[in-house]
Amino acid sequence: MSIRAVCFDLYGTLINIETNEDMEEIYRGISHYLTYHRVFMNRREVRERYFAVMKERKRQSTERYPEIDVEAIWHTILIQENSKPVNGREKLAKELARLHRGISRTRLERYEGVKRTLKSLQEHYQLALISDAQRCFALPEMRALNIKKYFDIRIISGDYGYRKPDSRLFHMATEQLEIAPHQAIYVGNDMYRDIYGAQQAGLKTIFIDSNQGAKSYNDIQPDYFARDFYQVLDGVAFLAQKHVDD
Repeated sequence: MSIRAVCFDLYGTLINIETNEDMEEIYRGISHYLTYHRVFMNRREVRERYFAVMKERKRQSTERYPEIDVEAIWHTILIQENSKPVNGREKLAKELARLHRGISRTRLERYEGVKRTLKSLQEHYQLALISDAQRCFALPEMRALNIKKYFDIRIISGDYGYRKPDSRLFHMATEQLEIAPHQAIYVGNDMYRDIYGAQQAGLKTIFIDSNQGAKSYNDIQPDYFARDFYQVLDGVAFLAQKHVDD
């Protein structure tokens, strides 16, 4: 059976992003914003509470590869502060998650060749996203860079409490695509989370040598090595033909 779908990682593969959660401005800004909602914590308290809740949620997880939910972190902090009526906390938690992300972000751009490549692949294959990310800011960032429209199927780790290389994320995508794992190619920039994870789930793999991600993991080798995103089309064509020959 032929290759029918190409699945992608998001950050470090499609999107070149840089964030710094250590910046004082993040917690100062959130502290000031919270005063409009009658929550009074200085920037140090905001920062300490954020990382303390994150650490505790990871500690309580039973997953091998635990993933956080940033909205849930802020929601917990609001509960601790007895803030807002219950029906208003979820909305404010999402606002705080996006505010934290927005201030911490120092770079957001597509890698060269991404849009043209996705448009070309869309003509012949189903496309899906499998990403370690948070839905509340991953989808708006994809929309801002005009790539969200290429992916009807989006598997985002923050929704599930576990992250790559967990095989369940890859299998979720192939199930929604209604194909077998060996009929899909996964494109990613991290040799452990992306390439090892996808291979364990039975997908073919293309490794992109971007400015982010682990370049090696044990003796794992991708099925195709792309120096940049422009070579993804060549990689897909190579693996599709190899699949036919085999």
